[in-house]
Amino acid sequence: MTERSVVHSTFVIERLYPAPPSKVFFALSNPDAKRRWFTDPNNPMPGRFELDFRVGGKEVNAGGPKDGPIHVYTATYQDIVPDQRIVYSYDMLFGATRISVSLATIELRAEGKGTRLVLTEQGAFLDGHDTSDTREHGTGVLLDLLGAFLSSGN
Repeated sequence: MTERSVVHSTFVIERLYPAPPSKVFFALSNPDAKRRWFTDPNNPMPGRFELDFRVGGKEVNAGGPKDGPIHVYTATYQDIVPDQRIVYSYDMLFGATRISVSLATIELRAEGKGTRLVLTEQGAFLDGHDTSDTREHGTGVLLDLLGAFLSSGN
C-alpha cells in the first residue's frame, strides 16, 4: 500500500486591478467571462468547463495535455456577497487521484479607481502529489490572467 500523508498550508495572494469591484466580480462569476481567462496557458487544450455561480452551485474545470492525465478542478460555492466576497471549497484530481482539498476566500476591496483582490487559501495537500508552493504559483498565474483580461477592456 502507498504511504499516505497530508500537508496543511495556508497562503494569501493579493492583486490590484484597474477595474471596480463590480467588473472583477463579473469576471469571476459570469461563465462566458470566466471561460475566457481561467485557463492553463501551458495546456490550452479545450476541456470541460461548467459554472453554476450561486451558493451551493458547482464549478468544474478539466483539461490537460492530450497524451496525459486530465486535471479536474471541482468547486462548490459556500458564500457569495456580490462585489465583495466569494468563499468556495474545491478539490483537485490528477487523473483519478485526488491531490488536494482546499477552502478559498476571495475578497474584493475598492481601492482608488480599482480593486484589491485578496485570495486566502487553506489547503490539505495529499500523499505528496501536490504542494502549497506549486498551488500558490498556479493560482498567482491565474490571477495574473484575470488582470490581463480586465486590462484588455473585456
